[in-house]
Amino acid sequence: MAGEMILILMFVAMVAGFIDAIAGGGGLITLPALLLSGLSPVQALATNKLQSSAGSFSATFAFFRKGLISWKHSKWVFFMALSGGVIGALLATRLPATFLQVVVPILLLCVATYFVFSPNLDAKEKCAKISRTLFLLTFVPLIGFYDGIFGPGTGSFFMVAFVLMLGSSLVNAIAETKLANFASNIGSFAIFAFSGEMQVLLGVLMAVGAFIGAQLGARFAVKYGGRVIRPLLIIMSIAMAIKLLLEPTNPLSQWVMNLF
Repeated sequence: MAGEMILILMFVAMVAGFIDAIAGGGGLITLPALLLSGLSPVQALATNKLQSSAGSFSATFAFFRKGLISWKHSKWVFFMALSGGVIGALLATRLPATFLQVVVPILLLCVATYFVFSPNLDAKEKCAKISRTLFLLTFVPLIGFYDGIFGPGTGSFFMVAFVLMLGSSLVNAIAETKLANFASNIGSFAIFAFSGEMQVLLGVLMAVGAFIGAQLGARFAVKYGGRVIRPLLIIMSIAMAIKLLLEPTNPLSQWVMNLF
């Protein structure tokens, strides 16, 4: 891969790390960028996990330092998200490449649709709709599973779940989301690391950018909240999905062209 492309991807990872620390969804930028750089779907998923693990660790560490995450209170969030990420990644490494080529852009469009219609969140605490135990046994591993098999939008899904299901304040939801997202990231990363598909050097360089961006984003999130990035995520995910669907090598694109 050319040096110019690597520098571009490092910058993309830094922007994504900043966005992910605020509202989640950084993978909506990095995963399509990796696919457009020429990597196969599995290579892109694997490499994306390496760089996103660094970004999520950076943001989680920043929230720990600010006292917004208590390990005693949140440890089961970590372990349940970790298990979901492992199972999702195991499935992803066994899916055929053509299947992922078709499904990835469709999932991007689904995530964009979700962001368009998802509820606006405010900073106030609300009443919990389910118990924390039930939340840990259902929402956390399921979203972690999604992160392992695909990923983009995971942080946003976690954040909305914490606010709507547990009644968490926005800042506390963002903090616990970072821990959950980090756990599902390293769970799936551990599986992808042994798949032979990960582009390690590229992933490490992007991880540097993601780490820096996440540190800046975590500070911004505490001060301003998580709603300012949503329109950008919607636009980016739709644009990237359309670009991927229009690729001549995409089986879905070939199928549509054969119809005409």
